[in-house]
Amino acid sequence: MDEIRIDKWLWDVRLYKTRSMAADACHKGRVTIGDMTVKASRPIKVGEVVEVKKNPVVYRYKILGIPKSRVSAKLVPEYLEDLTPEQEILKIDLMRADINGRRDPGTGRPTKRDRRMLDIWMNGDE
Repeated sequence: MDEIRIDKWLWDVRLYKTRSMAADACHKGRVTIGDMTVKASRPIKVGEVVEVKKNPVVYRYKILGIPKSRVSAKLVPEYLEDLTPEQEILKIDLMRADINGRRDPGTGRPTKRDRRMLDIWMNGDE
């Protein structure tokens, strides 16, 4: 097996929970190869570098192999190499600190509206 669809590979190596979520990310322009956004049906090859945008972080992965089906979490490093720069990983820590420090003490749990707004902000969806 030399080629596989990008959406299937993203799902196989557990970057997305479902294959339809991986396909949606491709359609929304969040998956790129070589500075070009890709369609879900684009075949990928070993050695290519894939960028996946999950706001606010842009993850970079080098394709090391193509699995025959979805793999367990322990086997994922056999199929991809994480090339994400350290500064991108720091964005996650800053975001978590900002979220935890944002609510005023004594305001209680977030309301349903607060939760929706937080989801929109984190996912970058409109």
